[in-house]
Amino acid sequence: MAQSAPEKFTRRSWLRAGLTIPLFRARAAAILTVSFDGDNLHVAAPQLHFLTGKPLSRLMDGSSVVFLSQITIFRDDRGTVFRRVPERLTVSYDVWEEKFKVVMALYPRTASGLSMAVAETWCLENLAISALGLEPDRPFWMRFDLRAADEKDLASVVGDPGISIRGLIELLGRKPGAGEPVWTLPAGPLRLADLPRTAARGNRG
Repeated sequence: MAQSAPEKFTRRSWLRAGLTIPLFRARAAAILTVSFDGDNLHVAAPQLHFLTGKPLSRLMDGSSVVFLSQITIFRDDRGTVFRRVPERLTVSYDVWEEKFKVVMALYPRTASGLSMAVAETWCLENLAISALGLEPDRPFWMRFDLRAADEKDLASVVGDPGISIRGLIELLGRKPGAGEPVWTLPAGPLRLADLPRTAARGNRG
């Protein structure tokens, strides 16, 4: 066991090195892509890295971090909302196994034993929004929002009855505070007829 300690320290130090990467670089490089499974729209952003900065620091210290996400479909480029779906993602890190765990709340799913890159990818791969009502040839626009939540944020969206979807939507619509990690990725104009097809993964809101 004593021989493995230096290796673990090295790996953990490598993860902490991500704290020094400016967030604006990741945001600037990230591009949102959209696919269609016949029922739902799925998003992907391979260049988006949100397990960094303050959230990563908290994870390395053994705390869980909650991210609030939202996918929004707009009818036009003026921001007329057609549909939106929020989600709560809880990420934790096992300092001994050096693996991440992610728990989705509204559409319950869990994955554990993940590397950092796989955890980030898994989060987006398991988010989706229903395409019901969209015409195949009519243009539409989409936006993906993601922000790290603090305890004050969570108090407004989590109560005895469970998670408030309205509370999540209102929180995601607020202006972020100074230094608060927030990512916003737009896409469009898009048409269902033009999107790449993927295998169906179940119905969404």
